Amino acid sequence: MTDEPQNHTFRVATLPARKPQRFRLTPSAKDRATLAKDLDITAIAALTFEGEIRAEGREDYRLDGRLKGTVEQPCVVTLAPVVTKIDAPVRRRYLASYVAPTGEEAEMPEDDTLEPIPEVIDLRDIAAEELALALPDWPRAPGAELGEAVFAAPDAAPLRDADLRPFAGLQALKDKLEKDG
Repeated sequence: MTDEPQNHTFRVATLPARKPQRFRLTPSAKDRATLAKDLDITAIAALTFEGEIRAEGREDYRLDGRLKGTVEQPCVVTLAPVVTKIDAPVRRRYLASYVAPTGEEAEMPEDDTLEPIPEVIDLRDIAAEELALALPDWPRAPGAELGEAVFAAPDAAPLRDADLRPFAGLQALKDKLEKDG
């Protein structure tokens, strides 16, 4: 994810067993632009992923890190640029004994950080996945409001939002009765 000489992949077989393997990934402007395009967002102004990978027991590993950055997305209402700061913890636990759930109605484990141990841990892939999860689903510019859409067939009275709330009238009647005593 960068033109700088950074190590972004770690072969699990060569990770130290007694001390943590620290890492820091800072993608280049070109790599951030490519990732922004892949995520269908306007831009990634800054991105840093840092942390450590450490052995957990004899065969398992744990990655703990932090993803920080600044992204720009279009507002879902006005398409104006919306800048969002990202600051997300990242945790992955790689288990030698991990067995993926199978079957049509398999229950997913409660701990969503568990994964089977890969041959190679790729920090670029983890950063991209975590950034995708951290992005706001519906970014809104300050003050952007959805207006009321009103549609109707010719020569018909349009339905408004208030018309689609059948209990609003009952609530108003209840409030009036309580007020009048």
